[in-house]
Amino acid sequence: MLFNGGFTFTNFLADIFSVFMFILWFWLLITVSGDLFRRHDVSGFGKVIWVIVLIILPYIGIFAYLLTQGRGMAERDAERMKHARDNLRHAIGFSAADELEKLDRLKAAGSISEDEYKRLRGRLME
Repeated sequence: MLFNGGFTFTNFLADIFSVFMFILWFWLLITVSGDLFRRHDVSGFGKVIWVIVLIILPYIGIFAYLLTQGRGMAERDAERMKHARDNLRHAIGFSAADELEKLDRLKAAGSISEDEYKRLRGRLME
C-alpha cells in the first residue's frame, strides 16, 4: 500500500499506476535491448557498457538510450522492415511487373480510379 488507510480507492489507483509503470519500463527495456543487440555499428565493449548502465540505472539508462539513440532506432527499424519485405518478396517470387500489370487491368476495368492507380503504383515502386 502506498498510502495509509488500508484498501482504499486511492491505494488501488496508486497500485494500478505502479503496475502500469513497471510494464511500460519492461517493454522499453525489451525494445532498447533488442535494438542494442541488433546493432552492428556499436562495438562489443560499447554494448557491455550500455547493458551495465541499463542494469545499474534502469530508468535513467533507458531514458539516456532513447534520448541519444532514439532517431537511429527508428531508422534501423525501418531499414530492417524494408529488408524483411524484400526478402519475403524474393522468397515468394513477387514481381513488381506482375503487380503493375494487375493494376493496369484494374484501371482498365474501372475498378480503381486514376488517383488510386497512381498511389498504388507509387507504393509498388518503393
